[in-house]
Amino acid sequence: MYNTIKINAGDGGWGGPLTVTPTEKCHTVLSVTGGGIHPIAQKLADLSGGVAVDGWKTNLPDDEIMIAVVDCGGTARCGVYPKKGIFTVNLMPVGQSGPLAQFITPDIYVSSVREQDIEVLGEAADVPETKAAPAAEEAAPAAEEAAAAAAPAQKQGFVVRLGKGVGSVVGKFFQAGRETIEMVIKNVLPFMAFTSTLLGIISASGLGNLIAKTIAPLCGTLPGMLVICLICSLPFLSPILGPGAVIAQVVGTLLGAQFATGAIPAKYALPALFAIDGQVGADFVPVGLSLGEAEPETIEYGVPAVLFSRIVTGPLAVIIAFIFSIGMF
Repeated sequence: MYNTIKINAGDGGWGGPLTVTPTEKCHTVLSVTGGGIHPIAQKLADLSGGVAVDGWKTNLPDDEIMIAVVDCGGTARCGVYPKKGIFTVNLMPVGQSGPLAQFITPDIYVSSVREQDIEVLGEAADVPETKAAPAAEEAAPAAEEAAAAAAPAQKQGFVVRLGKGVGSVVGKFFQAGRETIEMVIKNVLPFMAFTSTLLGIISASGLGNLIAKTIAPLCGTLPGMLVICLICSLPFLSPILGPGAVIAQVVGTLLGAQFATGAIPAKYALPALFAIDGQVGADFVPVGLSLGEAEPETIEYGVPAVLFSRIVTGPLAVIIAFIFSIGMF
C-alpha cells in the first residue's frame, strides 16, 4: 500500500514542502549520502510504502526514482537531481547554491530535513497524485512551442538574418554575464566571508599557534603530507569528508595562515594542497556515474574502484607536486 507523504524543511532549511505520491513504477528512494541507506531515506520509504536503495551500489532509471536523498554542502550534487526533475531531499541546510542553483526550486527541493519533518497525508488513492517531475509536465507545451517556431517561414533577407544572429550572440553573452554574477554572489562572496571570519577567529584566539605546533610537523615534511593524504583517501572516510569540502576549506585556510607567517616553508604549499584534497569528489562518484547513465553493474564496481584508486593516486599526486615545487620558492 502506498501513502502520500509531505516533506517539510527543517530548522534553517529551504524549499518545500514537497507532497510526493508513489506509483507502481516510481516508488524508489535513492540514498546518495556517503554509502549505505541513511535513516531519513529509510523513513521516507517506510512511510510512503516505497523502497530505499543505496545509490553507491546501484543505479536506476530517472523515471523510477521517487526521491533522491543527498547530504550536499552546496556543491554540484544538490542540483543534479533537481535538474533531472527528481524530488530532492538535502540533509544539509542548503538553499539555492552551486553551479546548478537555477534548477533548485521550492517545488522540487527541500533541505535540512529530519524525521519529524516527514508526515503521512493518507493513502495514495485518497490524495490526487502529485506530478512526478515538474519539468516533465512543462516539457509538452515547450515542445509544441518549439515545433511551432520551427515551422517553415518566409525567406528572410540578409540584414534580418544578420540582425538575428548578432542578437543571439549578444543574448548569450548577457546570460553568461548574469549567471556569472549570480554565482559570485551566491558562492564566491559567502566563501570569502567565511574565510575572513575563520582567519579572524584564528588570529584572535591564538588557535594559529596551536595549529602551527600540531600540523606543522606533518605539513612541513613530505612523509607527513603523505600520511595526511592517505587518511583523507581512505575509502570509508573519503565519502564522509567530501560533502561540504570541510577538510579542504578549514584545514586549507589554517595552513594558508601558517604559510603566510612563515611557520611552514612556502615550498610545501603545492604538495600540501594535494595532501588535504585527497577526498575531494569522493562523495560525487555515484552521482557522476548516474549522470553518465552507467549501468547498475558499472555503479556496483565503479564506485569502490574509484575510492580505492584514491589511495594510490592521492599520495602520487603529492609526490609529483613536491617534485614540481622544487625551485619555485
